[in-house]
Amino acid sequence: MNRRGVRYDMPLAQPPAAPNLEQRGSQFGSTTSAPSNSQKGFVDSLTSTTGAIDEWLGELGQPLKPYLPAIGRILVVLTFIEDAVRIITQWGDQTRYLRNYRGIPYFLTVLLLASNVICMFVGSYCVISKRFLLYGTGALTFVVVSQALAYGLLLDVQFFSRNLSLIGGLLMVVSDAFVQEKRRMGLPGLPQLDNKDRARYIKLAGRVLLVFLFLGHLVRTKWTITSSLFNVIAISCCILVAIGYKARLSASLLSIVLFCQNLWDNPYWNLDRNHPNRDFLRYAHFQTLSIVGGLILLINMGAGRISIDEKKKIY
Repeated sequence: MNRRGVRYDMPLAQPPAAPNLEQRGSQFGSTTSAPSNSQKGFVDSLTSTTGAIDEWLGELGQPLKPYLPAIGRILVVLTFIEDAVRIITQWGDQTRYLRNYRGIPYFLTVLLLASNVICMFVGSYCVISKRFLLYGTGALTFVVVSQALAYGLLLDVQFFSRNLSLIGGLLMVVSDAFVQEKRRMGLPGLPQLDNKDRARYIKLAGRVLLVFLFLGHLVRTKWTITSSLFNVIAISCCILVAIGYKARLSASLLSIVLFCQNLWDNPYWNLDRNHPNRDFLRYAHFQTLSIVGGLILLINMGAGRISIDEKKKIY
């Protein structure tokens, strides 16, 4: 006998045979179905293919990786810099519109536009220089909200969805600020969230808001045979970004599609300077570039801890 009570020269007892699940199921009137080999093969093939593409994109973008955060932050604030310059160069037209068509008193009009210009320049500097990021993004968020209220564009689906995506890009900047911030913020005596905990929730909100631009575009676009494939791909990538599955790959596809679509839909440079639609196209063009910047930050930082990609690493 050895120390476990079994002799080496004695045959081991055979384990009992496993019951036949199909026979048991037939006895109780039901059968247990398992995924077919073809379904498993398709899922495994799709997973391996997307993984290979993701790895290839990572290797392709490796030289740009050190510069991605700076590129993303610059693109995020690009629309605010353009808007501040436009307000200054078109001061008379802006004050006249808010006073005559929106019914805002002249003093409040001047105060609103001046505060917006200051917030946009100061906030953009904070984001680009990575100093006082929380205050800078807060100032830029104030600009987005105040302009939406002042110009009365909250009911415009395209404008509303684009601004939600823009706020999503700002939240991606904020999540980076919370990760770098070492101190805790909150009221004494109350439960406080660690900065990394804040970053994961803010990054989740930023991911969800970033895809609203595509959703707003899909609501207003006319579905045709040629655009159906693009719309299906865009919806699929939006869902994957929101839930955090293959987020880097999906965000890369969205940023490429959005950049190309922006050049096609908003070519303001082709219009004359006095054309009435030139300013609208230019405003939409730079806002879309800022949303591309938010997607670039997502590509650089990843989906965060509240995502399927992160759960797959754990389990």
